[in-house]
Amino acid sequence: MTDRQTFTRYVAVGDSQTEGLGDGDDLLGYRGFADRLAEILAAESPELLYANLAVRGRLAAGVKAEQLEPALALRPDLVTVMAGMNDLVRPGFDAARVAADLEEMFAALTAAGATVVTVTFPDIGRISPLARRAVPRVLDLNARIREAAARRGALVLDTFPQAATVDPRLWSQDRLHASPLGHARIASGMADVLGVPGHSGWAAPLPPRPARSAVRRAAAEVGWAATFLGPWAVRRIRGRSSGDGRVAKRPSPARVRTGAAS
Repeated sequence: MTDRQTFTRYVAVGDSQTEGLGDGDDLLGYRGFADRLAEILAAESPELLYANLAVRGRLAAGVKAEQLEPALALRPDLVTVMAGMNDLVRPGFDAARVAADLEEMFAALTAAGATVVTVTFPDIGRISPLARRAVPRVLDLNARIREAAARRGALVLDTFPQAATVDPRLWSQDRLHASPLGHARIASGMADVLGVPGHSGWAAPLPPRPARSAVRRAAAEVGWAATFLGPWAVRRIRGRSSGDGRVAKRPSPARVRTGAAS
């Protein structure tokens, strides 16, 4: 594949998933799929410069308002755009408005000459039974993302049809952010979309897990609701965001350290 494009300036925009939550911690820092994708690309192109403008808690409109212009100013030839999940789980969700914000970003970035990669969202009802009522929202938004990407020439990593993307082992305990393995799979999937050899198996199923009893499954749901859903709801009621006071972790392009642990 000698005619495959290589990249020299990669910029990631988005929310907590792009920031890397679930793959590291506040003390040692977060890695995430964007860092991992940059490492994959830098293994082929050591001169690659990488910036990550993502901030946790941002809605799609916030990503557009705060990150689009800085991203364009960095003159990227590759941009990943992941936003919309924070909108999807809030009351008053408007799929058309979210998709319009995403499409505006796709249009501006591709017009500037960047290759753009975005994603659809997985079947969250299979990740957490308490989220099943939101599945129609996911289907609606995913369809709009695919359509917007097609109109603007963006590439799409389509996670929803892939059974592996709902495996609990690909998700952190909060079920909102990917685990280190999940982030690695997203990075590999994006590399595959970009035509990087060796990543076609990104959605391969994991080995079977031992079955859990109905009692243990119910206890897990109660524990998750108390530990993660409750505090999230309290923040919404108080009008607070996990991203309040946060700034981008990597606002300036820099070389990528390769050979990091998986």
